[in-house]
Amino acid sequence: MDDDKGKLNLIAVKTFPADDKMIYMVDFLNKSLKEKKVMFGLTKNKEKNEMTVNIYEF
Repeated sequence: MDDDKGKLNLIAVKTFPADDKMIYMVDFLNKSLKEKKVMFGLTKNKEKNEMTVNIYEF
């Protein structure tokens, strides 16, 4: 049995100044690239007013 099956592998991380419209971009990318086996995550750091995009491969 493959132990990595079902796991997400982090392949890239980038932090940007916060922009609430980024959620729409991440949603678009997730829907468009699902067949390519990549997934995007978005977190917001309110204290630093930054957003971080994570790219995963599954």
